[in-house]
Amino acid sequence: MNPRENQTIEWKESWRDEYIRWICGFANAQGGRLIIGKNDKGAVLGVANAKKLLEDIPNKIRDILGIIVDVNLRVEQGKELLEIVGEPYPYPISYKGEYHYRSGSTKQELKGAALDRFLLKKQGKHWDGVPVPRVDVADFKDESFNIFRTNATKSGRVSDEVLAQSNALLIDNLNLKEGDYLKRAAILLFHNDPEKWIVGAYIKIGYFRTDADLLYQDDIHGSLFVQAEKAMDLLLTKYLRAAISYEGISRVEKFPFPKAALREALLNAIVHKDYSGGSPIQISVYDNKIYFWNDGQLPDNWTVEQLLSKHASKPFNPLIANAFFRAGMIESWGRGIEKINQECKAAGVPVPEYRTDASGLMVKFHTQVTLTGKTLEKTLEKTPDRIIALLREDSSLSIAKLAKQIGKSTSAIERALRKLRETGDIERVGPAKGGYWVVRKGKP
Repeated sequence: MNPRENQTIEWKESWRDEYIRWICGFANAQGGRLIIGKNDKGAVLGVANAKKLLEDIPNKIRDILGIIVDVNLRVEQGKELLEIVGEPYPYPISYKGEYHYRSGSTKQELKGAALDRFLLKKQGKHWDGVPVPRVDVADFKDESFNIFRTNATKSGRVSDEVLAQSNALLIDNLNLKEGDYLKRAAILLFHNDPEKWIVGAYIKIGYFRTDADLLYQDDIHGSLFVQAEKAMDLLLTKYLRAAISYEGISRVEKFPFPKAALREALLNAIVHKDYSGGSPIQISVYDNKIYFWNDGQLPDNWTVEQLLSKHASKPFNPLIANAFFRAGMIESWGRGIEKINQECKAAGVPVPEYRTDASGLMVKFHTQVTLTGKTLEKTLEKTPDRIIALLREDSSLSIAKLAKQIGKSTSAIERALRKLRETGDIERVGPAKGGYWVVRKGKP
């Protein structure tokens, strides 16, 4: 039984010089065999001028690609075939300035970001490790370094001596510098505006009634450490509503999904995003589901099944992953998915779905419980009612805390409070600091 065309086998009815591109694709990938004298269904047709091609093909491939291949004469069903065997090469192979790559059972010409990643990989480098001129640690603000130091102190993965060093020495310790130049990972991790150099390096969160009906959205900018903190805060204070219960006098909030699982999904998206693609991380929230999507493919063409195994592949951005790991914000690579699943099982909610395609990677959390729905819409329309409900629970809430819990700006809360005081529904007792609210609405 003849093998089918696959990652390492290609059939062609007759020889054409343009098929040297296929040999180039094999050399840049895992190697492979080009069989001349079979159609795309595997039927044996034979080659009329096999002996001449045995001499011509190796010379043409050598002259154009600069590599040596084996060309073998084979006989099947009484007909002569040619088998061209190409080995994988450790350095990039070019066909007249073009770079071709064998992926699955197809050949593709690499261009743009895909070509950059391929060339870097052949040099043993990653995209986040490329040095960038005209940027200095002095351009960075302390906010991101403070987030790193605070988390790293809690995790114990970085010594106190290292954390006490200057920002510049900390960058060196994290291997984020090459010679006099900072690497791309340093800009993403610590610069307050990495989008000056890297397009699409931000997070977009949206709440959808349906796929075509976006109610509202937020764009989160800043360094990756800042984005991680702000995105998680927004998810919990604006986009999701916790069920509130009491254990004795203690107030207990339970979200429809485990906070630890959501945080892990968010951090995985940040660490494993393909930042050369130009698209932001997208978090889509619905009544009963949440999608986390990031641009990029699984490392080394892994399948989703391999991703879900406990011994999954390497991180897409190893320098970024290392910084988040040393800060104690993520587990070692291969544990993230396992942790998400464990947290969901412990909370009694379905484990998320994991999908990958040509556009990127997606994690989908879903539940039978309505996350927000009409209740949220009413809340958005009736901010004053939400304020009254919160003040009945805690009369000492400040404007800033009300804004955070409701998901509105402080100016919007101030306007709502002013109207409630004018209508006599609430009353302020004491100063802004140390005072409290009295709710009059609903009382005789």
